[in-house]
Amino acid sequence: MTNEYTIYTDGSSRGNPGPGGWAAILLQDGKVTELGGREEHTTNNRMELKAAIEGLKAVPAGSKVLLKADSKYVVKGITIWIRSWLAKNWRTVAKKPVLNQDLWQELLKATEGKDIKWKIIPGHAGIKYNERADIIATSFADNVPIELRNTEMSPR
Repeated sequence: MTNEYTIYTDGSSRGNPGPGGWAAILLQDGKVTELGGREEHTTNNRMELKAAIEGLKAVPAGSKVLLKADSKYVVKGITIWIRSWLAKNWRTVAKKPVLNQDLWQELLKATEGKDIKWKIIPGHAGIKYNERADIIATSFADNVPIELRNTEMSPR
């Protein structure tokens, strides 16, 4: 068993703010593990961040991860903007507090000890696990029961 993972993430909210859901799908050595959750009052960006946090928390330190997200906010935030935010004590270029600072700090912590490559992928473009993550996240946002899978990957 290798310590290499691919993680697909997605978030959803109804109302923005409103009820929300998040999803992370972990692929490793032919196994698929789906994670998801719900919050009553949240935003889409917070759910996108939560998906990445929970996906990364589910893999052990020392892992090599390819995290695929359709959220430019998450990927650009963690790979580009965060350096400036840290240098400016969690302030934006406009000197305003960074939105969702609590989750950015949690995401930063979840990255520790992991070799992560971040990739922005198009949403709603027929990418199998991104589509599944969307279904999970929106099901949680809508408070519709959904069975999370923990199975072997089906052949392509």
